[in-house]
Amino acid sequence: MKISKVFLYDEPSVPEIEINNLAKFIERVLDVQVEIRKNVFEHFKVDKNTAYDLASDRIFNLYSSFERHQPTEEEINFEGESFTDSSIINNITLYDGFELQSSLKKVISEEELSLDNLHLVFTTRLVCTYDYEDYRYHGRAIICSNPSIISTTGIIEAPAKPRAYYISMAHSLTQGLNLDVLKEKFKGMFLEYHDKNLNKVVRGYALQAIFYHLTAEPFCDSKDCILNNAHWQEDLIHAQIEVGRLCDTHQKILESIKKHG
Repeated sequence: MKISKVFLYDEPSVPEIEINNLAKFIERVLDVQVEIRKNVFEHFKVDKNTAYDLASDRIFNLYSSFERHQPTEEEINFEGESFTDSSIINNITLYDGFELQSSLKKVISEEELSLDNLHLVFTTRLVCTYDYEDYRYHGRAIICSNPSIISTTGIIEAPAKPRAYYISMAHSLTQGLNLDVLKEKFKGMFLEYHDKNLNKVVRGYALQAIFYHLTAEPFCDSKDCILNNAHWQEDLIHAQIEVGRLCDTHQKILESIKKHG
């Protein structure tokens, strides 16, 4: 497998992604052409059918595997409005990641879905996948496929905050204390919405999508590699911000791909 071109679809409501800098990073690391595009729904011609599909992808029962939802007219209209104003999407509405990926694939023009093209779609939608080990849905930061989905909401919500934060939060709720004070206490220990470090974090997730496309193995067990599939915010911050690079093993894999690709 090789990649000739990467298409990046921006999420305008999250400028902290710094899509132009991400494109330069991918071009430098992978030595491929990168094309930046607007929000995927603004770039391609979408209609009410697309809005219907997205509304159908929603999750309403966290403890049951996906059951296609029959959307209401209100839900369909909401999705349609989000095409031009993605800021209205919130972290309460959950989407099955694989169903959403399938809906996005239908949006992208067929001639551009060749195997050597990789599409990376940024979204504020919170994507989830069902885990058959504990029989419930879990939030995800990324769905690796083509197109791949990188959820900015998932980056914030999916990796867990420090245990002490949840203990303090439970105490604050019972005491009626201000949660903003709690966030200030733990500031820097987890990412927040519109975090200034998001531009660094998305690099690692973009490379995870790229490695999945090239090798079918997107993640690394080492916490000192930006391919680490972090389940805790502290591990995410360490791998993506403090380390900010591939481990030696994956750097060699990348160099070999570039050499023989």
